[in-house]
Amino acid sequence: MTTVHKTNAARILDGLQIPYEIREYALEPEEFSAELVARKIGMPAEQVFKTLLCVTSEKQHVFAVVPGDAELDFKKLATAAGARKAEMASLKDVQPLTGYVRGGVTVFGAKKNFPVFVDETIELFDAISVSAGTRGVQVLLKPQDYLRAAKATVADLARQNAEPRAQSPESWKSL
Repeated sequence: MTTVHKTNAARILDGLQIPYEIREYALEPEEFSAELVARKIGMPAEQVFKTLLCVTSEKQHVFAVVPGDAELDFKKLATAAGARKAEMASLKDVQPLTGYVRGGVTVFGAKKNFPVFVDETIELFDAISVSAGTRGVQVLLKPQDYLRAAKATVADLARQNAEPRAQSPESWKSL
Protein backbone atom coordinates (compact mmCIF):
# COMPACT_ATOMS: atom_id res chain seq x y z
CA MET A 1 0.00 0.00 0.00
CA THR A 2 1.51 3.31 -1.12
CA THR A 3 0.49 6.54 0.55
CA VAL A 4 1.82 9.60 -1.20
CA HIS A 5 -0.98 12.04 -0.51
CA LYS A 6 -3.13 11.15 2.52
CA THR A 7 -6.70 12.19 1.75
CA ASN A 8 -9.94 11.55 3.64
CA ALA A 9 -10.62 8.74 1.18
CA ALA A 10 -7.27 7.12 2.03
CA ARG A 11 -7.93 7.46 5.76
CA ILE A 12 -11.37 5.86 5.39
CA LEU A 13 -9.91 2.97 3.37
CA ASP A 14 -7.14 2.57 5.97
CA GLY A 15 -9.78 2.39 8.70
CA LEU A 16 -11.59 -0.37 6.80
CA GLN A 17 -8.26 -2.17 6.20
CA ILE A 18 -8.81 -2.01 2.44
CA PRO A 19 -5.65 -2.15 0.27
CA TYR A 20 -5.29 0.64 -2.27
CA GLU A 21 -2.75 2.60 -4.26
CA ILE A 22 -2.60 6.38 -4.59
CA ARG A 23 -1.63 7.87 -7.96
CA GLU A 24 -0.95 11.57 -8.25
CA TYR A 25 -0.73 13.42 -11.55
CA ALA A 26 -0.30 16.98 -12.82
CA LEU A 27 -3.50 18.68 -13.86
CA GLU A 28 -4.28 22.06 -15.38
CA PRO A 29 -7.10 24.03 -13.70
CA GLU A 30 -9.39 23.67 -16.73
CA GLU A 31 -8.82 19.91 -17.18
CA PHE A 32 -11.73 17.73 -16.00
CA SER A 33 -11.81 14.84 -18.50
CA ALA A 34 -11.84 11.30 -17.08
CA GLU A 35 -10.17 10.13 -20.29
CA LEU A 36 -7.28 12.55 -19.63
CA VAL A 37 -6.99 11.34 -16.03
CA ALA A 38 -6.88 7.74 -17.30
CA ARG A 39 -3.99 8.55 -19.64
CA LYS A 40 -2.11 10.36 -16.88
CA ILE A 41 -2.37 7.44 -14.43
CA GLY A 42 -1.82 4.75 -17.07
CA MET A 43 -5.19 3.00 -16.96
CA PRO A 44 -7.91 2.41 -19.57
CA ALA A 45 -10.68 5.03 -19.34
CA GLU A 46 -13.31 2.35 -18.66
CA GLN A 47 -11.52 1.51 -15.39
CA VAL A 48 -11.35 5.14 -14.20
CA PHE A 49 -14.74 5.83 -12.66
CA LYS A 50 -16.08 9.37 -12.32
CA THR A 51 -18.25 10.36 -9.36
CA LEU A 52 -21.17 12.63 -10.20
CA LEU A 53 -23.52 14.35 -7.76
CA CYS A 54 -27.07 14.16 -9.04
CA VAL A 55 -30.50 15.10 -7.78
CA THR A 56 -33.76 13.24 -8.32
CA SER A 57 -37.19 14.68 -9.05
CA GLU A 58 -37.94 13.93 -5.38
CA LYS A 59 -35.09 16.36 -4.44
CA GLN A 60 -32.89 13.55 -3.11
CA HIS A 61 -29.18 13.89 -3.85
CA VAL A 62 -27.38 10.74 -4.98
CA PHE A 63 -23.92 9.86 -6.24
CA ALA A 64 -23.68 8.20 -9.65
CA VAL A 65 -20.36 6.49 -10.38
CA VAL A 66 -19.75 5.64 -14.03
CA PRO A 67 -16.79 4.67 -16.23
CA GLY A 68 -14.70 7.49 -17.65
CA ASP A 69 -15.47 6.46 -21.23
CA ALA A 70 -19.25 6.45 -20.71
CA GLU A 71 -22.05 8.92 -20.14
CA LEU A 72 -24.52 8.69 -17.28
CA ASP A 73 -28.00 7.72 -18.44
CA PHE A 74 -30.27 9.80 -16.20
CA LYS A 75 -33.32 7.61 -16.87
CA LYS A 76 -31.41 4.54 -15.69
CA LEU A 77 -30.20 6.41 -12.60
CA ALA A 78 -33.76 7.51 -11.78
CA THR A 79 -34.95 3.90 -12.07
CA ALA A 80 -32.14 2.68 -9.80
CA ALA A 81 -32.91 5.41 -7.26
CA GLY A 82 -36.68 4.77 -7.37
CA ALA A 83 -37.38 8.23 -8.75
CA ARG A 84 -39.27 9.61 -11.72
CA LYS A 85 -36.31 11.67 -13.01
CA ALA A 86 -32.71 12.48 -12.24
CA GLU A 87 -30.30 15.18 -13.37
CA MET A 88 -26.90 16.59 -12.50
CA ALA A 89 -26.84 18.66 -9.34
CA SER A 90 -26.01 22.31 -9.86
CA LEU A 91 -22.26 22.94 -9.91
CA LYS A 92 -22.73 25.61 -7.23
CA ASP A 93 -24.17 22.92 -4.92
CA VAL A 94 -21.37 20.37 -5.32
CA GLN A 95 -18.86 21.78 -2.83
CA PRO A 96 -21.39 22.83 -0.14
CA LEU A 97 -23.08 19.39 -0.27
CA THR A 98 -20.00 17.16 -0.62
CA GLY A 99 -17.06 19.20 0.68
CA TYR A 100 -15.24 18.50 -2.60
CA VAL A 101 -14.54 20.60 -5.68
CA ARG A 102 -15.42 19.67 -9.25
CA GLY A 103 -12.91 17.11 -10.50
CA GLY A 104 -12.17 15.90 -6.96
CA VAL A 105 -15.52 14.51 -5.83
CA THR A 106 -15.52 11.15 -4.07
CA VAL A 107 -18.14 9.33 -2.02
CA PHE A 108 -15.59 8.79 0.78
CA GLY A 109 -15.76 11.43 3.47
CA ALA A 110 -18.43 13.52 1.75
CA LYS A 111 -20.27 15.93 4.06
CA LYS A 112 -23.41 13.81 3.76
CA ASN A 113 -23.85 10.10 3.11
CA PHE A 114 -25.91 10.27 -0.04
CA PRO A 115 -26.96 6.99 -1.66
CA VAL A 116 -24.30 5.68 -4.06
CA PHE A 117 -25.16 3.99 -7.37
CA VAL A 118 -22.33 2.45 -9.39
CA ASP A 119 -22.47 1.26 -12.98
CA GLU A 120 -22.48 -2.52 -13.27
CA THR A 121 -19.35 -2.55 -15.46
CA ILE A 122 -17.32 -2.04 -12.26
CA GLU A 123 -17.59 -5.79 -11.71
CA LEU A 124 -15.67 -6.54 -14.95
CA PHE A 125 -12.31 -5.41 -13.62
CA ASP A 126 -9.65 -6.53 -11.18
CA ALA A 127 -8.91 -2.88 -10.30
CA ILE A 128 -10.60 0.49 -10.72
CA SER A 129 -9.66 4.08 -10.04
CA VAL A 130 -11.77 6.81 -8.44
CA SER A 131 -11.01 10.28 -7.18
CA ALA A 132 -9.26 10.33 -3.83
CA GLY A 133 -11.07 13.57 -2.92
CA THR A 134 -8.48 15.99 -4.29
CA ARG A 135 -7.95 17.08 -7.89
CA GLY A 136 -4.86 15.35 -9.23
CA VAL A 137 -5.09 12.37 -6.88
CA GLN A 138 -6.71 9.00 -7.68
CA VAL A 139 -7.13 5.92 -5.51
CA LEU A 140 -6.88 2.49 -7.15
CA LEU A 141 -8.55 -0.48 -5.50
CA LYS A 142 -10.49 -3.66 -6.14
CA PRO A 143 -14.09 -3.07 -7.25
CA GLN A 144 -15.55 -5.24 -4.47
CA ASP A 145 -13.61 -3.19 -1.89
CA TYR A 146 -14.94 0.05 -3.39
CA LEU A 147 -18.52 -1.25 -3.35
CA ARG A 148 -18.21 -2.34 0.28
CA ALA A 149 -16.56 0.87 1.47
CA ALA A 150 -19.01 3.08 -0.45
CA LYS A 151 -22.04 1.00 0.59
CA ALA A 152 -22.95 1.22 -3.07
CA THR A 153 -25.75 -0.27 -5.13
CA VAL A 154 -24.71 -1.74 -8.49
CA ALA A 155 -27.00 -0.85 -11.39
CA ASP A 156 -27.03 -0.38 -15.15
CA LEU A 157 -26.33 3.39 -15.31
CA ALA A 158 -24.19 4.14 -18.34
CA ARG A 159 -24.55 4.73 -22.02
CA GLN A 160 -21.35 3.12 -23.29
CA ASN A 161 -19.17 5.02 -25.74
CA ALA A 162 -16.88 1.97 -26.13
CA GLU A 163 -16.92 -1.71 -25.25
CA PRO A 164 -15.25 -2.30 -21.87
CA ARG A 165 -12.19 -4.50 -21.76
CA ALA A 166 -11.67 -6.55 -18.61
CA GLN A 167 -7.93 -5.93 -18.24
CA SER A 168 -5.83 -4.78 -15.34
CA PRO A 169 -2.22 -3.80 -14.97
CA GLU A 170 0.11 -6.57 -13.82
CA SER A 171 0.83 -4.52 -10.68
CA TRP A 172 -2.67 -5.39 -9.40
CA LYS A 173 -2.10 -9.14 -9.28
CA SER A 174 -0.83 -8.79 -5.69
CA LEU A 175 -3.99 -7.20 -4.25
